[in-house]
Amino acid sequence: MDDPVSEAPVRETPVRAAVDGGELVATLWHADAAGTPVVAIHGITANHRSFSPLAARLDAPVLAVDLRGRGGSRSLPGPFGLEQHAEDVAAAMAAAGFERAIVVGHSMGAYVAVRLAAAHPEQVEALVLVDGGLPLRPAPEGVVLNPEDVLGPAIERLRMTFPSAEAYRDFWRQHPAFGPYWSPAIQEYVDYDLIDVDGALRPSATPDAVIANLLELDGRGGYTAALLGLDVPMRLLRSRRGLFDESPGLYDDEWLATWTSRLPGLDVRDIEHTNHYTILMGRGVDAVADAVSLVATADQRSVETREGR
Repeated sequence: MDDPVSEAPVRETPVRAAVDGGELVATLWHADAAGTPVVAIHGITANHRSFSPLAARLDAPVLAVDLRGRGGSRSLPGPFGLEQHAEDVAAAMAAAGFERAIVVGHSMGAYVAVRLAAAHPEQVEALVLVDGGLPLRPAPEGVVLNPEDVLGPAIERLRMTFPSAEAYRDFWRQHPAFGPYWSPAIQEYVDYDLIDVDGALRPSATPDAVIANLLELDGRGGYTAALLGLDVPMRLLRSRRGLFDESPGLYDDEWLATWTSRLPGLDVRDIEHTNHYTILMGRGVDAVADAVSLVATADQRSVETREGR
C-alpha cells in the first residue's frame, strides 16, 4: 500500500473569477505567503481538491481552479476546449492577484498549462507537467476510438447517480488505482466531487466537457505546435503505472523518447511506485512539491543574477 497522505489544515481562501458565461470557482491556499505563486490545474474528470496535498507541502501561495464543466464550475457552459480553459485560468490568476506563476498541471491539466504558457507567456514562470502534457500515442492506422474506448469506466461513472456520499466512497474504494491507496486526502477529494444535480447525487464533471477535451489530447488543433514553440522551463514527472494501476502508464518508454527528442529542454523524472493518480494524491506528492520548489529556487537565483546580487 502507498504511505497515507495526510496534512495539517491549511488556511484557504475561496476565489471566484468572472469568465465567459459566469464565474469560475477556485481556492487559494497560503494567500499571504512569500515566494513565487503556484497555479494548479486538475485532470479531465477531476476537481481542484486533488491539489490539497500539494498545497499543504508548499510555502507559497497556491491557486487551484475547478475547470468549467467540473466541480464548483460545473454549470459554466461550453466551449470546453483547452484554449478556453487556459483563458479561464488566466482570469482566475488575475482575480487572485497573480501576475506570474509556476504552473502545475496534472493529466489533462498539463495540456491546459501548455496552452496557458503559449497564450500568456508573460504569466508563466515555469511548467511542472504531472503525468500529462505530451500528445497521446495515436490509435493504430485504421482504428477509430471513441471516448468510451479510452475512458470507458470514467464516462460511465459520470452518467451514474449515487444514493449517498458513502456509496460514492465505496465506488472509489473498488477502483484499482484508488482503493489500495485510500487516504484522508483521497476521501476529501471524492467527497467534494459528489454534488446534487436536480435532486440526484452525481459526479461533478459533465460528460460533454470531458468528451470535448479527450478529443484534443492527441495534439490536434495546433496543440503540438504550441508545445514545440514554448520557451519556458518544463519538467515532466511521469508515473510508470496508468489510470487503472496498470503498466505501462500514459507514456511508454518508446513514446516518451519520441517526445524528448523533439523537446530537448524537457526535464523528465520518473516517480517510482505511483500510478496516474497517486503521483499527485499519494506518495508521489512529495516529488511534485520538490519539483515546484526546485523551479522556484532556480527562478529566485535568476532574479538575483539579473539584479546583480
